[in-house]
Amino acid sequence: MTQKRTTIVLFSGDYDKAMAAYIIANGAAAYDHEVTIFHTFWGLNALRKSENIKTDKGFLEKMFAKMMPRGTEKMGLSKMHFAGVGPKLIKKVMKKHQALPLSELVDMAHDQDVKLVACTMTMDLLGLQETELREEIDYAGVAAYLADAEDGNVNLFI
Repeated sequence: MTQKRTTIVLFSGDYDKAMAAYIIANGAAAYDHEVTIFHTFWGLNALRKSENIKTDKGFLEKMFAKMMPRGTEKMGLSKMHFAGVGPKLIKKVMKKHQALPLSELVDMAHDQDVKLVACTMTMDLLGLQETELREEIDYAGVAAYLADAEDGNVNLFI
């Protein structure tokens, strides 16, 4: 029997949508799927380190870096953001119900050998550098994603 494959394109930088992607990825990995999450555009924020990393960037790249959240805990909600109050409320409810925060879901995915891929073209467009992202990830373009997705049993765009 061949191993099932799940591929997810994480385009959204919203906390709740990234959580959904990582919950599905971890569930698929637990069911012995080979899982890839291809992070592109705002989805790259799920891979950003939370600390400020010194880089040599041009003006536009510096502006993008300042406007984008650094790390999972700074990502906003897709709905009911309420000037930053919404994410605090949902995290409080999650803690009450012992739900794992996004940062722990990302770590769990790594521990389950989920392939975390950063889109190199988008990194170039947004001025993100490898030093600003988690260490244990892969870097690739759309052709690599398509190669993974081609034999996938489940392909999702979030």
